[in-house]
Amino acid sequence: MTTATPAAPPVTWAQADARRIRRQFLAEPADAPPAEVAAAMLGAHAQVLSAAELSVALRTTAGTRAGVRAALRRDRTLVKTYGPRGTVHLLPAADLPMWTGALSAIPAGPSPQPPHVRMTAEQTDAVLAAVADALTGAELTVDELTDAIVARTGPWAGERVMDAFQEKWPRWRQITHLAAHRGVLCFGADRGRKVTYTHPGVRPEPGPRALGDLVDRYLRAYGPAEPRHFAKWLAAPPGWAAGLFASLAEAGRVEEVSFEGAAAWVAAGDTAFPEERPARGVRLLPYFDAFAIASQPRERLFPGPARERALAGGQAGNFPVLLVDGTVAGVWHQRRSGKRIAVTVEPLRPLGAARLRALSAQAERVAEILEGRAELTVGPVAVGPHA
Repeated sequence: MTTATPAAPPVTWAQADARRIRRQFLAEPADAPPAEVAAAMLGAHAQVLSAAELSVALRTTAGTRAGVRAALRRDRTLVKTYGPRGTVHLLPAADLPMWTGALSAIPAGPSPQPPHVRMTAEQTDAVLAAVADALTGAELTVDELTDAIVARTGPWAGERVMDAFQEKWPRWRQITHLAAHRGVLCFGADRGRKVTYTHPGVRPEPGPRALGDLVDRYLRAYGPAEPRHFAKWLAAPPGWAAGLFASLAEAGRVEEVSFEGAAAWVAAGDTAFPEERPARGVRLLPYFDAFAIASQPRERLFPGPARERALAGGQAGNFPVLLVDGTVAGVWHQRRSGKRIAVTVEPLRPLGAARLRALSAQAERVAEILEGRAELTVGPVAVGPHA
């Protein structure tokens, strides 16, 4: 953290939080299609697809999980693929050239695989070419794709040498997320209980342009932010992120502000913030919601007891959270039984009558999205964090 220059415009946490809440459609839900909402969020984390559906639909006036699924499967305005941090996300199809260009330009860290499992640069290129060829115009299961890659490269690509979930995976799977970042792989329609992959049919933007556009989008959604915050969000090297921001500052793409006394950045010209007042309202955010993960500094979003109760080892997203006036103020859980959606909310401080009414309305909205009927309980949540 560095001290802001004296001339940098001052921004408080309350101002930044209120602007983020508004731009995330958490102050007022949007009358907008799922892809537009996902664009504002910078993607919806979809390792748990039902949570991603809820994240997107909660930000709309009348959307449901069925509408998000239709955008993904029928309209194809959303794409399920590997996004920030190499994790599964729903991303707008229209933004995929930017995402693939930016993600493929992030410096790769050392391989976590043991030496006998790793692939050479030549092997990696061969597998990427095989994936692109096999998935063009096709939807293949993992086993089918493995056979197609082996046929195009050699038996080494299919050797089951990767430790994964008490089994061994084929060697090539260590670059699955890289194939997605290079724009040659995304998820297709599930075939029963089996996942399929397909080719997204996009051409990645040039890396420098894509990275500049991604930083601009990130700062408009979650700024002010420091380079280390951007690096954490992407799981990228902090030093590389600092250099990227410095080059964008030199090009006039970002602008320095004083965020709670520290130097931070916003997109150039995007310096308007609301008056000094906190965000208002009660919201239920599901597992891995983009706002809970990306909004920094985390100690301000998860103040006091929220840090102990709603973070798993300092990691955001593993608990669904109750948001009260723009900060985390509890955890919650939902369990379905037929049409009944049992919503249990554990506040970390007492809620007055008005906030309890707002909480009840939020529980009803969650059930509406999930196409069920809400039964709200205010009390302890016994379910632990998501793995």
